[in-house]
Amino acid sequence: MLRDEQFGFRPKHSTSLKLARLDERITRNFGEKRLTGAVFLDLAKAFDTVWIDGLLYKLTLLNFPSYIVHTISTYLKDRTFEMSFQTATSTRRGMRAGESQGGMISPVLFSLCVNDMPPHSHRVELAHYADHTVYIATSRKPTLFVS
Repeated sequence: MLRDEQFGFRPKHSTSLKLARLDERITRNFGEKRLTGAVFLDLAKAFDTVWIDGLLYKLTLLNFPSYIVHTISTYLKDRTFEMSFQTATSTRRGMRAGESQGGMISPVLFSLCVNDMPPHSHRVELAHYADHTVYIATSRKPTLFVS
């Protein structure tokens, strides 16, 4: 279900493997007098802003069994939070979006949310790890990196 560009969370797709591939690509490009450019994205508050209904819709499109979609819905919906500082505690409020960062399934659910990002091309490689994304481009001309 997860695209090949998604690293972590599964066999033969460790983050250290992706880093080794990146290092190998940069070294090869350097030897072939090619330039390597990279853009590293870290989505701020990514887990906190997941659109729950959109995620559940994607799970349905991916043909997840309805009982799993229902179980995940129960896990994500109708959650509340409150804040405490010293002796004061806020009123309890409902959460409208987001998923628990500490949940074991959360990184996989988030990965499914971003699973339909635009694919890479022959000059640009894409790699995901949870809320981190890197685009790696190769060219002989520096002008292709600027647009």
